Amino acid sequence: MEQEFIERMKEKLLSEREIVAHALEDQNAEFKKIIEGGEKGDEADIASDVVDGMLLQSRGKQDLNRLQMINNALDRIKQGKYGVCLMCKKEIPQARLELIPYAFLCLDCKSRDERRNR
Repeated sequence: MEQEFIERMKEKLLSEREIVAHALEDQNAEFKKIIEGGEKGDEADIASDVVDGMLLQSRGKQDLNRLQMINNALDRIKQGKYGVCLMCKKEIPQARLELIPYAFLCLDCKSRDERRNR
């Protein structure tokens, strides 16, 4: 894989990591507001706060997972293993990495993995 492409992906990953980190900070602030708001208001307000909290928690888990995948991809760049499928060891197509720069499986292995986890 070309070093120029890897450097471009590294910049993209660093940018995405910053975006995700800011999103997590914002979610944390929103979650604090919900918690500090306590159980004020009528039952509808309380139920709304509970639902909002659950949505924030779910979104937070997704963002934490994405942050971990980004950090793992940055580690693979440092190790010289970026762009190589962790299962079959074949090169991941650049088009896939352009779309998902933290991808760690080629499309065939990802499809097999998804079928296996259904």
